[in-house]
Amino acid sequence: MWYRNAWPLNLSNNTTNRMETVISKQNERMHADDKNVCKLCMSELGEIYMDLGLSLDELDLLAMPRRSFTVHFPARMDSGKVKMFVGHRIQYNDARGPTKGGIRFHPELTIDHVRDLAFLMVLKCAVVNIPFGGSKGGVVVNPKELSSSELEQVTRAYIRSIGNYIGPFKDIPAPDVYTDEQIMVWILDEFERIKGEHVPAIVTGKPFELQGIKARSYSTSLGGIYVLEEAMRKMGMQASEAGVAVQGFGHVGRNAASILYEKGYKIIAVSDSGGGIINGEGLDIREVMKHKDVTGSVMDFKGSKNITNEELLTCECDILIPAALSDQLTKDNAHAVQATIILELANAPTTTDADEIFFDKKMMLIPDVLANAGGVVVSFFEWSQNLNNDSWEESRVLQKLRDIMITSFNDVYVLCHEGSCRMRRAAYQLAVKRILHAERLRGNL
Repeated sequence: MWYRNAWPLNLSNNTTNRMETVISKQNERMHADDKNVCKLCMSELGEIYMDLGLSLDELDLLAMPRRSFTVHFPARMDSGKVKMFVGHRIQYNDARGPTKGGIRFHPELTIDHVRDLAFLMVLKCAVVNIPFGGSKGGVVVNPKELSSSELEQVTRAYIRSIGNYIGPFKDIPAPDVYTDEQIMVWILDEFERIKGEHVPAIVTGKPFELQGIKARSYSTSLGGIYVLEEAMRKMGMQASEAGVAVQGFGHVGRNAASILYEKGYKIIAVSDSGGGIINGEGLDIREVMKHKDVTGSVMDFKGSKNITNEELLTCECDILIPAALSDQLTKDNAHAVQATIILELANAPTTTDADEIFFDKKMMLIPDVLANAGGVVVSFFEWSQNLNNDSWEESRVLQKLRDIMITSFNDVYVLCHEGSCRMRRAAYQLAVKRILHAERLRGNL
């Protein structure tokens, strides 16, 4: 393990064992991006724990989830036969509020996988200082192999199995991998059947017609842009003078490019899984989106030059937004990156080695745990409006999102400068301090 040489030599074996529990082993079958984001987070946390000089009690408290359970439940298939399924739920820490986290349907889901992702949710909620702990859960199933009616039966059966352990003041689910707003509706409806009353705050990510919230669909992208603009103010950069490259033209990257274009930024390069395009004078993102919808790719867009994803990462730009896959910026290409600001809208797009290189080059890297937290912030707003049987105007949602994201950026930025450390390190330090402070106030430390 990483700390065997880094940790002080006078640590007992007992302490080392505790640290091995804290820095949990990654499941080999984990989805690649999840595996990389967990690995990056855990390696960072090991050094942070040393920097903060945590006691054994603090390590033990962070090492173990509060509640962890596996359920086995039957669901009836279209054939009329009953099939057994396995579901998991981890409620990692609730010192700062009820736990919050997605439900995913995936054939390779494991309890270890769920535990690591739940811990990441604890950290993300603490970084943006919303009153939630972290959780994660799901069902071991390939939803592509189920009909819509079978998917509904599995969802409802899973909620019946965990219904006593979730609730608006216990644990609030949300969409995740292979789950969407329709599945959230089934969760809502099944939970309300069990309780015999309306409980809209049981789940977030609902359709607007069933007390969902405006702006949810683009909240991750917009939250990151609010952070980006605050960073630009710190660095004296102007939107009209900034060239932007966006790697990834899926939901998050596409929304980010579109919002920035409407704000007057010059988007010089974008890419999708097949490759990218570049035009130093700027791309008309509205036309690029139409081209993508018609052809299935951004490539071969009129007036642009085709490039690879790798070339996009090192192109001459002021702002680089990796919004696709993990492990895109590594020690092999970090020295060639020319951007002044890197905004991580993807999960773990930058390795630790590359992060260090950017820090040495005095480039600002805004880490994923902060940059893409806009989604969970707006989920918090949805939960809040549901508790008050209210409906927020979109302008209110956007203003409150902006306030939280800018405040969170400045909290991390100040800590980063005080400690002369990378922003990712500062963000995790801030999260750990907030979690432990809540535990201390509750008398658990």
